Amino acid sequence: MSDFLVSARKYRPVNFEDVVGQQAITSTLKNAISNNKLAQALLFTGPRGVGKTSCARIVAREINNFKINDDNSYNVFELDAASNNGVEGIRNLIDQTRIPPQTGKYKVYIIDEVHMLSSGAFNAFLKTLEEPPSHCIFILATTEKHKIIPTILSRCQIYNFKRITIDDIVSHLAKICKIEQIEYEDDALKQIASKSDGAMRDALQLFDKVLGINKKITSQMVIENLNSIGFDTFVELVNLINKKDIPNLINTTNSILDQGISGDLFLSGLSSFFRDILVSKNKLSHKLLNYDESKINKLTDLGSALNYEFLIEYINILNESEINFQKSINQRLLVELSILKISSLELNGKKKKIKYKLIPVSTFQSQVFKSHLSKITAQKKSKPIADINLTNFETSTLSLKSIEKEKDIADEKSNIEEEYNQQKNITLKEIIEIWKEYTDKQENKGRYIMSSILRISEPEFKDNTLIYSVPNNSTATEVENEKQQLILFIRRKLNSKINFSLKIDKSIDKKVAYTNKEKYELLKKKNPQIEDLKNQFKLSI
Repeated sequence: MSDFLVSARKYRPVNFEDVVGQQAITSTLKNAISNNKLAQALLFTGPRGVGKTSCARIVAREINNFKINDDNSYNVFELDAASNNGVEGIRNLIDQTRIPPQTGKYKVYIIDEVHMLSSGAFNAFLKTLEEPPSHCIFILATTEKHKIIPTILSRCQIYNFKRITIDDIVSHLAKICKIEQIEYEDDALKQIASKSDGAMRDALQLFDKVLGINKKITSQMVIENLNSIGFDTFVELVNLINKKDIPNLINTTNSILDQGISGDLFLSGLSSFFRDILVSKNKLSHKLLNYDESKINKLTDLGSALNYEFLIEYINILNESEINFQKSINQRLLVELSILKISSLELNGKKKKIKYKLIPVSTFQSQVFKSHLSKITAQKKSKPIADINLTNFETSTLSLKSIEKEKDIADEKSNIEEEYNQQKNITLKEIIEIWKEYTDKQENKGRYIMSSILRISEPEFKDNTLIYSVPNNSTATEVENEKQQLILFIRRKLNSKINFSLKIDKSIDKKVAYTNKEKYELLKKKNPQIEDLKNQFKLSI
């Protein structure tokens, strides 16, 4: 087996100057050691791969004046709290603290992932942590500070490690490339740094993965090895979205997924790209972008074609899809649906609200299809059966039921506007009979609410206009929605073009029976024998 050592171990910090991106913490620890004011219980907390354990080892070496290659195993004890999380493990540790160091001045106990200790182990550790022997120093490290009980936190001096910035990671990788004599592109190192999520260890592992046996790192190598999507690909996707070119957009999306890019990574990458476009819209926030000047200019150009409302809605849609990705059975369909949602958004300027709208076929296809009859004779050409130009063709919706409904409404509208030539004298009695017939039909169809609304009052007829009164705005809205069907029915029955007028009369509201008692009184007026029936059977209301 080869003696190859991964970069994360080969270039692990051996002194405070080597620690990347934690200058505030390292300078504080360095001054505390030099002034002999270091606390006996330290807690290093922060994300993975930012230098917590490395700093703990450096502290152990510095306080004992050990050289890097010294055998200090009798003085420095590294414990894994995940495998020693019980009370018994802590008791053994406490027993060891009573023995003074054989070499050096201090025994240093580095307890990694300390949040894994049980509550009993934490409580057993409290007294020793508060008043440890003078020759002992405890350094606790954790990625989940919130899981540590407050009584432990109150006994420790806490150091919060932050995520390492992309610039610091790129600078450190460039130094390693210089030492190893590796050629590199600045953009390639930026891509590795952005993929590492602020963790130097992750960045070094990705660096090793991309490098392989080569002595050169390019942006294309990073894209191929890390299954990431290039900047130009995202630009192409955004341009297709702006053009609402659905066929090419779906084809491009599927070609990306066919290259082995995971759907959740695609959604995450696209949402991050829209975030960068949003950030690029203001020059003051350009410092938040990890691109060179030419790419920032491209982002600015893309942002000029999109307003804030659209960008925020795009990011919101993609974020929801990313959350639901693992739950989805058909994950590819979820990705495609998210892209279609983004492409079908439009802004209602009056209501300042974003809504979905189906994109007409004419926006991405303008072909003319003609069907021709076979030639009857060799001398004569027949005319085409149909000349369908899709530039003037618009689809209304994807729902078959909705298509049929739109057709019915269009037919009704044309019928309503039809001129009736035959004129005759119409009486109120005819109007009431037809009105009652229409109301009964609605009741037979199960539309009980509409039938009851049409029975609130009797229609009036004056100057060829049917006038119907309702008690309030809500019932007026219901009748207004039914207006086309109602007028069409009456006109056909009378074979005359009469007009329809709706009137709100609040006094009608008093005539409507709401309670059981009111309904009983109303029935009793219509049929007095109901009172005898009630008394005979001793019924109650």
